[in-house]
Amino acid sequence: MDLTLTDEQQSFRRVAREFFDAEALPHRAQWDRDEQVDLAIVPKMGELGFFGLTIPEAYGGLGGDYLTYVLAMEELGRADSALRGIVSVSNGLFGKSVLEWGTEEQKQEYLPGIASGEILGCFGLTEPDTGSDAGNLTSRAKRDGDDYVIDGRKLFITNGTWAKVALVFARTGDAGPRGVSAFLVPTDTPGFEALEVKGKLGLRGQATAELVLDGVRVPASARLGEEGEGFKIAMRTLDKGRVSVAAGCVGIVQGCLEASVEYATGRTQFGKQLAAFQLVQDLIADISVDADAARLMVWRCADLIDRGEPFGTAASKAKLFASEAAVRAANNAVQVHGGSGYIDEYPVQKYLRDARVMTLYEGTSQIQKLLIGRAETGVSAFV
Repeated sequence: MDLTLTDEQQSFRRVAREFFDAEALPHRAQWDRDEQVDLAIVPKMGELGFFGLTIPEAYGGLGGDYLTYVLAMEELGRADSALRGIVSVSNGLFGKSVLEWGTEEQKQEYLPGIASGEILGCFGLTEPDTGSDAGNLTSRAKRDGDDYVIDGRKLFITNGTWAKVALVFARTGDAGPRGVSAFLVPTDTPGFEALEVKGKLGLRGQATAELVLDGVRVPASARLGEEGEGFKIAMRTLDKGRVSVAAGCVGIVQGCLEASVEYATGRTQFGKQLAAFQLVQDLIADISVDADAARLMVWRCADLIDRGEPFGTAASKAKLFASEAAVRAANNAVQVHGGSGYIDEYPVQKYLRDARVMTLYEGTSQIQKLLIGRAETGVSAFV
């Protein structure tokens, strides 16, 4: 694997960092307090191409490689993970599902708006009683002539109250994963309701919702893929989603490193720089190692994707390591800051709160270990 970034990739990363330094960093603490990012930043991100990465130019995107996408997710995670979630769900979980599984009509209908940021998408898989056990979801889509009628509830859906279209997974057949299908549902369809989830520990500026579908009628042309392919679509999409989450976690770790170095070199204790104390250097060294290790694992995944090679197990490893590393790094960064790390004048407490959910969604750390263990042994731990 060649670890040298091209001039274009380096330029993109530089532009991304400058943009978020100007447009996000001065506001993220207030967005966190308000539990609402300023959505005026969404079209600005769209103009710079964040929503169009890896979407072909034929559908309004920038095209490009997956490593560039990963670089974008790193910078988003460093700036504000609430923004990272908006992009990676709309572009990644929703947009890439349509790109891979959609008909030409579906691609033409949704991808240009997704790529420009004019519309946001969401990914309706998790339910109140089925998180890790997604193959046993209970939302149901019943065929009625040329339509499907969908009933059910979804929970913890990123972009749920902002999205114009939802990718909804519902049961069309028997129990188990093979009975699940996927549907593209405009959120203004009668019977569709989105209720915002408030009071989150982290990602407070990002809209998280419960979706209620009560007799939502969509045409058969809204089905994504064939009947019974929904679970496969979800799992294939989540493999790439895990790379995106891991990349965002690299950004969190990098942000913790930069914040800790700035604080430790700028503060004096006992007549010398805080950074001169060996135990402070120990904390910063651990953060730095986690940043490099997590970044290399994520870039390896991007390289596998770009070369068209299998990457699912590598994605689970990257997501497991990077998400746990983000929690460690943020905890260490709070320790470097001491009491100052406990207040929102400094970013490290937000990094810690945002990092904590990364070990939970798009496959918990425990699910990643099961997937890795199955890949290594050839024996499934799932019943």
